[in-house]
Amino acid sequence: MADTRRPLSPHLQIYKWQVQMVTSILHRATGVALAVGTLMVLWGLLALAGGEASFNQFKICIGSPVGLVLLFGWSWALFYHLCNGIRHLIQDAGAGYAIPQFVRSSWLSIIVSVLLTALVWAYVLTAGGAA
Repeated sequence: MADTRRPLSPHLQIYKWQVQMVTSILHRATGVALAVGTLMVLWGLLALAGGEASFNQFKICIGSPVGLVLLFGWSWALFYHLCNGIRHLIQDAGAGYAIPQFVRSSWLSIIVSVLLTALVWAYVLTAGGAA
């Protein structure tokens, strides 16, 4: 019979949410989103190779509101994963492990990814790329 006096393993209801926890979870989630979103990019490349009619169909789908949300989300995932990956490389070199630096770099990866996404989409929308 199992010993019922053992302590339970800690879980998300016990731990207080911290930015470091969120960035770790987001890094994994954006990695999955990038893998799935790459299928969307592959579809675009195959449509481009398939001729004008095929590519026009792709443009209609990707230019729809749902397509634009998916493309926007994929671009943010790309920038976040890039920024957080650079943060991980710096930590792999042995820097940035003090808690204040860790928290600062976590917030910095979120903020910079949002800014990069906004810059790219501001350019795309002003250049007429999403029309």
